[in-house]
Amino acid sequence: MRLLFIHSDHLTFETTDKAGPDDLAETEGVPMDGSMEDCVTAFITVESDDENDLEGVVDNALEELEDVSGQLNTRSIVLYPYAHLSEDLASPDAAKTVLQSLESELEAENFDILRAPFGWYKSFEISCKGHPLSELSRHVTSHHGDEVDDDADDDAEDEQAEEREPSDWYLMGPDGDLTDPVERKADLSEDMQAFVEDEVEDVTANKGEEPAHLELMQEKELVDYDPLSDVGNLRYYPRGKFIRDSLMEYVNDLVVDYGGMPVETPIMYDLGVRAIDEHAGKFGERQYRFESGNRKMMLRFAACFGQFSIMRDMFISENDLPLRVYEMSTYSFRREQKGEVMGLKRQRAFTMPDMHTAAADIEQAKAEFQAQTNLSLESSSDLGLNYVAVFRATQEFFDDHREWVEDVVDDIDEPVLLEILPDRHHYWSAKIDLAAIDALGRPIENPTVQIDVESAERFDITYNTGESSHNPIILHYSPSGGIERVMAALLEQAARQETASLPTWLSPTQVRFIPVGDEHVEFCDEIVDDLADAGIRADIDERNESVGKRIAKAETDWVPYYAVVGDDEVENPVFGINLRQEDDEVEMALEELVDAVHEDVGDKPTKNRYLPRYVSDHPNFT
Repeated sequence: MRLLFIHSDHLTFETTDKAGPDDLAETEGVPMDGSMEDCVTAFITVESDDENDLEGVVDNALEELEDVSGQLNTRSIVLYPYAHLSEDLASPDAAKTVLQSLESELEAENFDILRAPFGWYKSFEISCKGHPLSELSRHVTSHHGDEVDDDADDDAEDEQAEEREPSDWYLMGPDGDLTDPVERKADLSEDMQAFVEDEVEDVTANKGEEPAHLELMQEKELVDYDPLSDVGNLRYYPRGKFIRDSLMEYVNDLVVDYGGMPVETPIMYDLGVRAIDEHAGKFGERQYRFESGNRKMMLRFAACFGQFSIMRDMFISENDLPLRVYEMSTYSFRREQKGEVMGLKRQRAFTMPDMHTAAADIEQAKAEFQAQTNLSLESSSDLGLNYVAVFRATQEFFDDHREWVEDVVDDIDEPVLLEILPDRHHYWSAKIDLAAIDALGRPIENPTVQIDVESAERFDITYNTGESSHNPIILHYSPSGGIERVMAALLEQAARQETASLPTWLSPTQVRFIPVGDEHVEFCDEIVDDLADAGIRADIDERNESVGKRIAKAETDWVPYYAVVGDDEVENPVFGINLRQEDDEVEMALEELVDAVHEDVGDKPTKNRYLPRYVSDHPNFT
């Protein structure tokens, strides 16, 4: 059974004509028209496999209906028979039996139910609330607890992939030589060895173990699952929100300095069937769509679609190229199943920096690709992350542009995995993915650059030379990958370090002072004011605890610079600064401390504290 849930302000329907023989259309016990306010509308397709155990599939569908209505805090449900979610339909009698059973079972549980009749064409009007959980889908079977991937497009692509010729895999060095990555594995870095195992040998490292960042994100009071939200949606505490906001500001600055022009696009679209047929399923994360009586469909797209819509409506001159349109998409959604959600690595709602570049021709596209790849490598240095790379291309593209591919790999200056696809099965003909390796040896893919050879024509994007119009080549670019995945990579990197830490510019507290007694707090206040004037985040641990416990707290909080302040420091302001990353203590005057922090931070974003000045005022969020 396929279920599509829409959290609705209202649903109104009216039957029009019978959809088949008279004996198939329900006429008794169900209304021929109806409406419901503030409800969950459940579009239901009963499939042929369900006929093997109708009772079992009803039981499991009831669990999903109760689960979703509970998440959305409503007891009002519309059961709407809908044959368009699958091509493998059950018999009409079986479908009617399932719908009638769901209605009676839910009514017995005191739900308010409106059931639309089976076997009729119906016009309907629906208003979707538009929040992150307003569109959900499920695929349930008669087996208890089964819940499988709900994306039919993904399933079809998986089936097609089994029939395709396999890719050829190579390792390309900075000198352009190609070797077998498995045979060369012993010569590679530990991270690249793990990457080869995952990509080429299809070996999942430490299968079943939880990644280290799951514990760290909760232990450090950064991020946690919200129990009142759908599985996989996160809530951020002040420290975590500080890191996320800083990363977003960093990526925005990086892209704008490069020439990206920020835009903002809708998350919901109301498009005609023809537009859907042309565009649906090509871009974005697992899009959900449904058909109404006036042949309109509502979709949720990722940033690609909105930016393409902007480009299509622009007058683009040849002199405008390369044209770079950028969006920090804070409303990207992916319908991960319960077992697929994994902390900051895989969520149902995520933040995706996304830039699309229109290039005049393949040479301009290649120049942009190479520059954007190098910009991603710059970000890896700024973040303190070690990326490994895989370059993917069709055989035809690689044969035509091998020398350029070698130039890209030479810029990376490390061995790069090379995947050669016999034929093009995607909108891209070449792409590069950069990944960090987590503490368990598994990749977290982050930045990507892709040369898209079909979207401009598909979306009617053109540029004008003064004499004629042409379709540009489009590049997809995420300079960091999803912001949440960057946070996951940072925490996984910290878990691998001898002394866990974050880069100083991303540390919620950069400097902490530990006054020996109450009489030293006022002096610490003055220093914190001076550091704030210098753009440095500092706080004071003046709690009624021993100095040793407060030092331990600074270590637990991963504070990169901290110092104990007593009589000597008040009389002669030279501090014994503990340097976390170096596991050392160095004497510094205030000016030297300021210089050291500024050198660490460089030109990265500087933000004010998100927590109060005094540690005693920091609440426990977990």
